Amino acid sequence: MATKSDITLYTGQTPNGIKASILLEELGISGYEVYAIKMMENEQKEPWFLEINPNGRLPALTDKLPNGQKIRVFESGAILEYLADRYDKDHKISYPHGSAEHWEVTSWLHWQMGGLGPMQGQANHFKRYAPEKIQYGIDRYTNETRRLYRTMDDHLAKSPHGYLVGDRVTIADISCWGWVASHTWAGVSLEDFPHLEKWLFKLLKRPGFEKGRHVPTPHTAFDNDKLTEEELDEKAGKSRAWVQSGMAADAKK
Repeated sequence: MATKSDITLYTGQTPNGIKASILLEELGISGYEVYAIKMMENEQKEPWFLEINPNGRLPALTDKLPNGQKIRVFESGAILEYLADRYDKDHKISYPHGSAEHWEVTSWLHWQMGGLGPMQGQANHFKRYAPEKIQYGIDRYTNETRRLYRTMDDHLAKSPHGYLVGDRVTIADISCWGWVASHTWAGVSLEDFPHLEKWLFKLLKRPGFEKGRHVPTPHTAFDNDKLTEEELDEKAGKSRAWVQSGMAADAKK
């Protein structure tokens, strides 16, 4: 039975943005509203959105507590924790608070937020968006992304159920999935990470992942796997000027 909510999700088609929608679909939460932020128009920098997320990044959400108080939650990891804590009382995608598995999930979530996301994000930047090819930056962040993939691959090799924690999908898996799905954009192949690749496509078969990854627009990360490096660079060129202008604007603040 679907769970109703007063959630409005402010999101975009990014590895962080699809985390929340995947979790909402996995939890069977119905009636949530989606606001697709116009990132290329810098809508995330507008005053009304900064009232929801002062950092001007995606995703963010608003909801109402049982007492009717409206709340905001920003940072994708915090959103995942909020949704699991509030809407997963039966522990469909979580474990009881304080259990060993709960803290293992928390550890992997923070590992992704503090490591995989930032490092792969920098690999994306130096590989695709920097105005000049700085090989040191490309190598530094691509190699670090590979190291983190190796950490996941080694861990998944020992997992009897094929998940990061225990016998079920959790927010640990959800937090990492969109980043690994975008591996080609970061210039990293999964050829050396068979357990990670198996995990990636195992989760893709789940209806919640399949539906949630296409919010608010179609998820096209796997299309990159079919492109040459020249085609990927041409694709990145369409956003490169926007990235550089955003950096210049931020530097003036």
